[in-house]
Amino acid sequence: MQMTNIDLSPKEALEEFFGFTKFKGEQEKIVQSVLDRKDTFVIMPTGGGKSLCYQLPALMCEGTAIVVSPLIALMKNQVDLLRGFGGENGVAHFLNSSLTRNEAAQVKEDIRAGITKLLYVAPESLTKKENVEFLSDIKISFFAIDEAHCISEWGHDFRPEYRRLRTIFNEIKRVPMIALTATATEKVQEDILKNLDIPGANVFKASFNRPNLFYEVRPKKDVAREIIRFVKQHSGRSGIIYCLSRKKVEEIAETLTVNGIKALPYHAGMDAAQRASHQDRFLMEDVDVIVATIAFGMGIDKPDVRFVIHHDIPKSLESYYQETGRAGRDGGEGKCVTFYSYKDIEKLEKFLQGKPVAEQEIGKQLLADTVSYAETSMCRRKYLLHYFGENLPGDNCGACDNCTNPKEYFEAKNDLALVLSAVKESKERHRAKFICDLLTGTETSEIKNYKGDKLKSYGAGGEAHDGQHWMAVIRQANVGGFLHKDIESYGNLSLTEEGKKFLKKPVSITFAKEREYITDDSADDDITVNGKGGGAADEKLMAMLRDLRHTVAKKNKLAPYVIFQDPSLEEMTVRYPITLDELTQITGVGAGKAQKFGQPFVDLIAEYVEENEIERVDDSVVVRSVAKKSSNKVHIIQNIDKRLALESIAKSKGLSMDALLEEMETIVSSGTRLDINYYLEDKLDEDAQEEVMDYFRDAESDDLEEALKEFDGSYSEEELRLMRLKFMSEVAN
Repeated sequence: MQMTNIDLSPKEALEEFFGFTKFKGEQEKIVQSVLDRKDTFVIMPTGGGKSLCYQLPALMCEGTAIVVSPLIALMKNQVDLLRGFGGENGVAHFLNSSLTRNEAAQVKEDIRAGITKLLYVAPESLTKKENVEFLSDIKISFFAIDEAHCISEWGHDFRPEYRRLRTIFNEIKRVPMIALTATATEKVQEDILKNLDIPGANVFKASFNRPNLFYEVRPKKDVAREIIRFVKQHSGRSGIIYCLSRKKVEEIAETLTVNGIKALPYHAGMDAAQRASHQDRFLMEDVDVIVATIAFGMGIDKPDVRFVIHHDIPKSLESYYQETGRAGRDGGEGKCVTFYSYKDIEKLEKFLQGKPVAEQEIGKQLLADTVSYAETSMCRRKYLLHYFGENLPGDNCGACDNCTNPKEYFEAKNDLALVLSAVKESKERHRAKFICDLLTGTETSEIKNYKGDKLKSYGAGGEAHDGQHWMAVIRQANVGGFLHKDIESYGNLSLTEEGKKFLKKPVSITFAKEREYITDDSADDDITVNGKGGGAADEKLMAMLRDLRHTVAKKNKLAPYVIFQDPSLEEMTVRYPITLDELTQITGVGAGKAQKFGQPFVDLIAEYVEENEIERVDDSVVVRSVAKKSSNKVHIIQNIDKRLALESIAKSKGLSMDALLEEMETIVSSGTRLDINYYLEDKLDEDAQEEVMDYFRDAESDDLEEALKEFDGSYSEEELRLMRLKFMSEVAN
């Protein structure tokens, strides 16, 4: 195929260049707008075909289109695709820091020769004087800004260098412009048009509804096991798992691999060649799953991603929408599962500290919207579309967890009236949190500063409901059009005309009761469930396991907790382990303990499973845990073997004594024996050690508070922790 300036209609060019016979949605109108040399602004969801909107006119126009793109990986992907349609390799190039001097010279030569129709550049490359001078001398058809939300401070991936683009373009030459984004609230859209100085641009906004995507939010508990189960249920299908940190990406990728799933990590800490290799292997389907930070996915053209999992909740709904949008781009099935814990939100809030106040306020508002989405019980699709300024008719989309799992509804007439009254009485100048505190009668500094405690609404809803309930009413009032949330003032609420009408004459209305997301304290400790125990799933088996534990303990002259603690037994009633290998995956059961005490337990469970014809298909997923690559763990074991003082070991790793003891307790609980007798000799005499060992032998639990009460100040907390370590090492392991 020859890519030259030819006099074809957009439809003819579409078939000539790309082999398609018809456009999707408004693509044809957008292409025509660019060909008519009009400034153009496109808001189109991921998978809607944004790239074609600038690629096709670039191939049809005289000169070279300059495409600003934020990621090298995205540029490479797009250039490879364009070259794949045939013609000369020089038809598309990128100009960035990854090129050698000779490669950069070749790019410029192809552009001067009129071969290159699209040149992808990073915004940073445009600031270089030599590039500005070069581009000023060539024929430019138009500028295209991909991922245009990066321009706005309210966008989910704001980049300061994007805000300078208009100035740089003016320095090069004034030509038409097309800006494109897959996600933009009304505020972000205004910001983009204003910053690029294209107020009269033709604006094309496609629907944000992706009916083929299923949205689900799960409480963040036992995440690794849940992810492995999900991926194995979708065996052989392509998926992306997003994590907040590089460390978590590595951990999850490795855990998937040792559990027989073909997975690779991807994050900005890897070198460019390795990232490119992992991306290519995913695109070529050598691996099924990519575990990544948000660095992965922008512009990745893989149409058959069947699931997107968020191990950690994203920092904004724009991020969430764009990342989930990478599923089902071919119109086929796409499952979007997010694990939610409010602790993740608190972590993200910490990241905002130290930033300018305005940036912190924006960040907090974006996080508040994300929390609302995660915790809501109304249709998730309806909530998401409302966020982007679109109304979904009806209350049940049939393709989100809140719509497919029946929810409880309540008569909200009085509650809605109370919320609207509180907003009105407080002069429509406060956010949702203030209104909740006002209604529940909660004393906060903001309530005092604005004399909220003097208002009639103060405490008016406190006896009947808590803050979570009132937040639910506010969310649904907002989506239902009774309240307006002003983004400019970081989320202040005011009454809409509909809200004023309702307040004058309240009518019957039903709202959904919110779900409670009670999450595991150890949500980040993916391989295990928490040690507090959530109750036995099979009480009959639990009773049998307790009896067996009592027998084994008596035989070994040990307290029952030394054999297995209750949370371990409870988990056995959920997982039904029938081999020692499976038993080692139970919380608090290391390999040593399984070998020492485990056989009668797995024998009992195997017999019980057979007699009661118990199906172990899903809940028997055995998560093989990855040996923690903690240099601390290895360092501690090696140095204890060398009989170094614990203070020296802690100092060498920059740990407090408390933190070192925590690491040691983790090591011992996983089944590794630590011999700290050499250190204890200088701390406690033989009689004292024997007294504490006798206590732990006879005690019903290894609870430290109980031990401190028992000895009533005779030993410090640190001494008792050390003795507990000695006891568990020598007796339990």
